[in-house]
Formats: sequence, structure tokens, C-alpha cells
Amino acid sequence: MNKYVIVGLGNFGSSLAIKLTNAGSEVYGADTSDKKVEALKDKITSSVKLDCTDVNAIKAGLPVWKDADSVIIAIGEDIGQSILVTATFHQMDDSKRLICRAINDTHQRVLEAIDDKIEIVHPEEESAERLTDRLTLAGAHEVLSIYEQHKVAELVLPKRYFGMMIKDVDIRKKYQLNVLSILRFEERTNWRGKVIRERKIIDPKFDSLLLDGDSVIVFGLSKNLKAFVED
Repeated sequence: MNKYVIVGLGNFGSSLAIKLTNAGSEVYGADTSDKKVEALKDKITSSVKLDCTDVNAIKAGLPVWKDADSVIIAIGEDIGQSILVTATFHQMDDSKRLICRAINDTHQRVLEAIDDKIEIVHPEEESAERLTDRLTLAGAHEVLSIYEQHKVAELVLPKRYFGMMIKDVDIRKKYQLNVLSILRFEERTNWRGKVIRERKIIDPKFDSLLLDGDSVIVFGLSKNLKAFVED
């Protein structure tokens, strides 16, 4: 089981802590706010009020940090505090995997100056980028950036493809996009006799038939995704 320490239990840190817990990980949260610590005490493995700029306080109040797979510094409001906490954990063990939230370029440069192996995340920027992709790519339910202009997207199929096989659509040849899977809703009756809709993931074959209501998960360049949805 993976084990994580998250310092800073604001909107980002608490959301991440709950999601990691729900995914089956052990999550230990720390914050200087009684209210934030109390709000998570029954939702994650453990949450403690702690000043993580103090080495002795960490050793006494959060000894599990030594065994954690990663320490995540999720502090968002106080850049100075974020830098001090990062420096403290790095001082205690410079081989520990540190993942730090950066608010701006200056914040990132200081974190990188502590150690260029520190992993930097920009949750607000990444969220804005994903929403931009969803808004600008008509028919896209979800878009995930992989590397620079390469993205994975879930796209609603245009009606003209219904009833066609993957090989006839030839998305790869025409748009340089790779179809990774087909998403389809299927109906079944549960034990109470109620009809429910379930999402099914289908491994695409050359002779896979595309049906009304299907979506596809594709991989490719942003410009090719745009060309596909706009054609």
C-alpha cells in the first residue's frame, strides 16, 4: 500500500488527500489550522496540527514521514511557509521524494534552487489548461496533456461514423490520431429489476463497429484533435 504525507490541507491538499485515500493509499495530513485538521480526521488515515518548519516537531508528531513514498507540500497561500517546509524536509532527508505546489515562477525558481530533483506541480494552471482544451475542442468530454502538444482526449463521435467500422473511419491515416479505446453505455437490469446504464470500455479492433452514443479515447497532437472535431 502506498503511503503519503501531505502538508497543507487547504482546498488542493485536502482534495488530494481524500482522493488518494479513496484510491486505497495511506494518507497522513498536517496543517497549522485546527479547523482544517479536524475536517479531515475521519476522511484520511490521520491528520495532525503541526508546524512542519520545525524538525523536532515533525519527528515527534509525524514520524511516519520517514516511511512515506512521497511528501507533498500542498501549501498555497503562504509562499514563504511553503519554501521553509520544503527546505526542512529536504534537510532531514535529501533522498526523499518531494512534490511541491508552486504558485508562481519565483516560487518555482526558489524550490528548484533547494534541489532540482524536487517535483513541481501547478494545479491551478493545469486545471485551467484542461478546461481550455474542453472548451475549445467541441465534443471533448475530457482532455489530458501528455507532453507539450500531445494529448489524450475523450471525444464524442460525430453521427456520420455510426454504423462504420474502425478500419473504415481510418482516423489514424486521415487525422494522425490513435484510437486507444471505445467507450459505450450498455443497459442491464439489476437484482431489483431496475434498468441501469453502465459504461463499458472496449478494446478497438479493425472490425469494431461504432454505434450511436459511442465516444472514443484518442491520442495525438492538439492540432489533429482540433481538425477531427471541426471537420
